[in-house]
Amino acid sequence: MLRHAIAPSRRFTKASHDVVRHPRLSSDAKILLLYVQGLPEDTPCRPLSELARKLGIKGRAYQKAKEQLVAHGYVHEWRTQGGRGRWITEQLVANTPLTDEQAEHLRGAPPTTSPPSTQIPTVGEPAPRTVGDCKPVEDHSDKTTPHPPSEARPATDPEPEPTPGPADSHQLACAERVLLSLRHTRRELHLGVREARALAVEAVKWLERGLSESDLRQALLAERPEDGVRSAFGFLRYRLIQKLPADPAPLPLPQLPSPAALVVCSSPGEEHVFRPLGEETECAPCRQATACATFYGAPAPEPDRLPWRERFAKIGVTQSSPGGQSRARAQELKAVR
Repeated sequence: MLRHAIAPSRRFTKASHDVVRHPRLSSDAKILLLYVQGLPEDTPCRPLSELARKLGIKGRAYQKAKEQLVAHGYVHEWRTQGGRGRWITEQLVANTPLTDEQAEHLRGAPPTTSPPSTQIPTVGEPAPRTVGDCKPVEDHSDKTTPHPPSEARPATDPEPEPTPGPADSHQLACAERVLLSLRHTRRELHLGVREARALAVEAVKWLERGLSESDLRQALLAERPEDGVRSAFGFLRYRLIQKLPADPAPLPLPQLPSPAALVVCSSPGEEHVFRPLGEETECAPCRQATACATFYGAPAPEPDRLPWRERFAKIGVTQSSPGGQSRARAQELKAVR
């Protein structure tokens, strides 16, 4: 391995090899620790999460780096509740591992877990300022904590909902299936069965307005927030309510043409009425009779309308005699001619 290093003459940070070569600290944890260690003396106190966001470390990556620093004694936290119920987080960041007693000693408060040690802690030479020692209100937007809860929780005794009918039950089951399937695409949208069942009431409104299950899933997965999702239940409930599509307008009924008025047929004979299709003055049977009279010189003969049973009885057809059937068929054809 070739190595080329030039020591900087200014704007540098002295880092311990114990930190740089620590086998159990991730790269994010080491970079965050070195960044805090190199802050100028006049830098105002800021929460550790805010400093991590400046380095692009946020969400689950920040939580993992912070857990490692806390586990190995580089970060210590104390949470206290003020007079008005607000929770305040005090943080201490050190470039060497500290025990709880040593951290309490640097904080300026007596230790609460055990009596003070008689030995002098070897934490390095005293410095005018402890790196990262501040009392800010930490921003817990990237994690869920019960002090106070990040999202409004439902009431312990919710009002009983009306029992859905068969059609509503099918749509509720479809909506619940869509909500539970979101975890397979984005792990941060993991819902429990009870949470999905509570949100299915709002999701059914989407299905009732003509959207398919695929459209509903795509709408819930689109436009991913930049800072991630704090609460899957709160995020999906807000999106289901705020982005509910408009109710489709009913289709207009087709305008059927109004029927023509009845008129009296102008042909001779018994007076009768008909409904014309255009500007004709005679009904269809009268026009046909007039045309036949003009072509043949006499009214057209009416066809024989006897039922087939009577026609067969008239010509004396017997089913037992094939020859009789042939003769009867010939006589029938002759009569028709």
